[in-house]
Amino acid sequence: MNLLAQQLVNGLFIGSVYGLFAVGYTLVFGVLDILNLAHAAVFTLGGLSAVWLVQAAGMSIWLAFPLATLLAGGLGLLINAAAFAPLRRRADSQFSGLISSIAMAIIFDAAALGLFGARSVRFPPGTVKVHVWQIAGVTITSLQVGIVLVATLLMLILTLFLQRSRTGKAIRTVAENERAAMLLGVNVSGIIAFTFFISSALGGAAGVLYGLYFDSLAPDMGRAIELKGLAVIILGGMGSIPGAILGGLAFGLSEVLTVAVSGTSNLRDAVAFTVLFAILLLRPSGLLGRGKLREA
Repeated sequence: MNLLAQQLVNGLFIGSVYGLFAVGYTLVFGVLDILNLAHAAVFTLGGLSAVWLVQAAGMSIWLAFPLATLLAGGLGLLINAAAFAPLRRRADSQFSGLISSIAMAIIFDAAALGLFGARSVRFPPGTVKVHVWQIAGVTITSLQVGIVLVATLLMLILTLFLQRSRTGKAIRTVAENERAAMLLGVNVSGIIAFTFFISSALGGAAGVLYGLYFDSLAPDMGRAIELKGLAVIILGGMGSIPGAILGGLAFGLSEVLTVAVSGTSNLRDAVAFTVLFAILLLRPSGLLGRGKLREA
């Protein structure tokens, strides 16, 4: 029973990181109806940048984290300007943009490899002071609690921003109908660029939290989470931010419960994706997804 409870706690922590990563994925999809496949590379560079800022620049993690997040947001602006904006008026902009984002992902991966080398890196010892608590036989660390709180706070801020701010409402208007938004005087190009900035900033933040949680970062770590991020937004419902959060938690819990029940991690991904397949058979739109009507 203690093992099961421990795995449930672990699933909550890793699921919050999955959810934060997937929220960035689904934000761009909700506005453009297209997947930004360079998102995983931004996730990697965000985490590696934080390590460099702590190691080489001597910064504390409390300063390195927001700076790495802003850097990742800047990469999002670059992705939009290079991979999506020039193709937006083409008839096949969705497909060509998808291919362009793959090209950007390859470029970013090569940059990460060239800058940081083909090796795993870690945050220096003592980057975060970790306290360990034993509660009813379950081990919880202050780092785990901090990761959940930071991920939850970022997702809550994003939700409130989209619901209550003028810019957030503009993002939702563009997502619903780009032509109508333009007629209402919304700067559609600026809103799309800002959406990429927010999306990539969240992806970079998820990369830092992921590196802190596993205490290991590598130039290819984005590849492992990319398919999981796609699975999470499909599970939660394409374009649904609450669905991405719920899907991240569900995916993380399914992984750790598989380990707890089977006693091995070899089946973790297979079971998680099998559960995804089963849910989509019963509810093709995902847990919180819904059909959306768009004008051509």
